[in-house]
Amino acid sequence: MSQPSVIVRDVQVVNRGTIRIADVYIKDGIIDKIATSIGHSADIEIDGTGKHLIPGIIDTQVHFREPGLTHKANIYSEARAAVMGGVTSFMEMPNTKPPAITKELLEQKYAIGAANSVANYSFFMGATNDNVEEVLRAISDEVCGVKIFMGSSTGNMLVDHPTALHTLFSEIPILISTHCEDEQTIKRNEAAYLASYGEEIPMVYHPEIRSVQACLLSSEMAISLAKSYGTRLHILHISTADELKLFNNSIPLKEKRITSEVCVHHLYFNSNDYESLGSLIKCNPAIKSVDHQTALLQGLLSDKLDIIATDHAPHTLAEKQQNYFSAPSGVPLVQHSLQIMLDFYHKGLITLEKIVEKMSHSPAECFGIKNRGYIEEGFAADVAIVDINIPYQITAENIAYHCKWSPLLGKTMKGAVLTTMVNGNLVWHDGQIKEDVKGERLKFIR
Repeated sequence: MSQPSVIVRDVQVVNRGTIRIADVYIKDGIIDKIATSIGHSADIEIDGTGKHLIPGIIDTQVHFREPGLTHKANIYSEARAAVMGGVTSFMEMPNTKPPAITKELLEQKYAIGAANSVANYSFFMGATNDNVEEVLRAISDEVCGVKIFMGSSTGNMLVDHPTALHTLFSEIPILISTHCEDEQTIKRNEAAYLASYGEEIPMVYHPEIRSVQACLLSSEMAISLAKSYGTRLHILHISTADELKLFNNSIPLKEKRITSEVCVHHLYFNSNDYESLGSLIKCNPAIKSVDHQTALLQGLLSDKLDIIATDHAPHTLAEKQQNYFSAPSGVPLVQHSLQIMLDFYHKGLITLEKIVEKMSHSPAECFGIKNRGYIEEGFAADVAIVDINIPYQITAENIAYHCKWSPLLGKTMKGAVLTTMVNGNLVWHDGQIKEDVKGERLKFIR
């Protein structure tokens, strides 16, 4: 049975720094034609009047917890949440149980994605202190990159042996993504606060324990290694003003060998929010002060920060409500990242064009994703129709995460995703998920 054709009529198309009203015709999962007016009909016609059509969001850092941690989340549940938020493609991290540190374990995750994900997918290969041969065996043009935890976080995949780091940075021929926090600095800070408060450390001290200095030292080390070996390096979830000096905004993204990412929670929250939200916003790296929050937005606008992602990292509410050392780090955000950024847009702090650049275009360019990230003829029809003005309250009933909570619970935000198409399929439309179609495995140009 052939795939239905679709026309979205009179919609405001946001693409490559411009917004123009057009009709968009989609056939066989591909954007076939974009024109001021398309005279012929389609199997499905959507009136886009007053709405915006954006390229599907590509979230380059998520934790969907499968296999092994499915009481928190799974690929099926979190991919559904993703498309409800306009995310059409995701890249998932290796710190599952077991971690994806062999070719066979990585391919098992791809098999789960193929069977269960309504969004397009890719999975990072995980590095350890002693698995470089496995990493080299696993990488291909259908693997988004290699993840190195240069600071410990959920899953205990710390890579801290100097020889291992030099080997990984010198031998891996594809993009390396790093979690950068200096382990020794964190351990010293933990010991000091443990001595003062015991096990009941107030959550407000999380950014002092996972400190600015810990982030800076580790990011400096990663960049030094990358420059030494010419490695293609992407540093995840930058959280400090101090790290911005490490990145170059004077050259085009396509020419950069060292790129960076900021996450929506580091833009939206600051350390004052620990008072009301506590462990619900505990994450690694930590959410820091207003000064760092402000600097990160400026770094994004000035192109020192290249990509917006979520680091979507769900845990059960019971797990999050424990004391400082027991409450795991991570925040579920993949369903609401666009709404967070639209909040900045409505405050006059960022343009729609810049949001699309950082959430769709730049991820495609940074990772070399084949045929996605733009609304252009010949590209895969991964798009979202958005009403940027409609009020949307985040409630327990409309949170799609398996964990069923969000630090945004109860907030009314301006903007809602009405339709999400993945490879031309209306996966999210009229408040319903179409679950009988599946996303595709992403391919990369290298």
